Amino acid sequence: MRVLLVEDNDEIARRLMAGLTHTGFTVERADNGADGCTMGLDGDFAAAILDLGLPGMPGLDVLKTWRAAGSQLPVLILTACGTWAEKVDGLNAGADDYISKPFHVQEVAARLNALIRRASGIASPTLTHRDITIDTASKRVTLKGEVLELTAREYMMLNYFLHRIGRIISQAELMDHLYTLDGTRESNTIEVYVSRLRRKLGSDYIKTVRGLGYRMD
Repeated sequence: MRVLLVEDNDEIARRLMAGLTHTGFTVERADNGADGCTMGLDGDFAAAILDLGLPGMPGLDVLKTWRAAGSQLPVLILTACGTWAEKVDGLNAGADDYISKPFHVQEVAARLNALIRRASGIASPTLTHRDITIDTASKRVTLKGEVLELTAREYMMLNYFLHRIGRIISQAELMDHLYTLDGTRESNTIEVYVSRLRRKLGSDYIKTVRGLGYRMD
């Protein structure tokens, strides 16, 4: 899943990006409010982590701008100030959840997963479709009750498909959610991973929609 991190503190940003990448997220960062605001409006993100104490444009103003523009992007507020009044302001402005510094990266990842599931209409941490089950907490995947060994990229792709059952997903959308903008991207990468998943799952799970992309039925 591709998430947006709007955080001006380099050390905190590096820690979050490393930890979230390790748990299966693709993270894009903005180090100021104005850039974060633009990226949140223009980019295709599953969720955003938004610091409130940003230079130039405060995080609360970024959030209000997103919501005024009609964005439904799930937002996790991150701030050093954990007063109840500030939490109320953030939630009233349209935030979906709140976490105070200092924090554990594992908690941030868990909260992001919960926000993304709820945005997809899924309450349980276990995703199930036909004979496939994913435990998003442990990253354990089973097929017909048997554990399925997947690489990190294969897991990320399957997880994305299971959040969007029945929807057509373009190659560009999959590429965005598997790789950062400055990462190495090759035109046939998505086809390779789809082919690998089909070999492991069976050919009837992921359909090719000619000229448009893929759909999991």
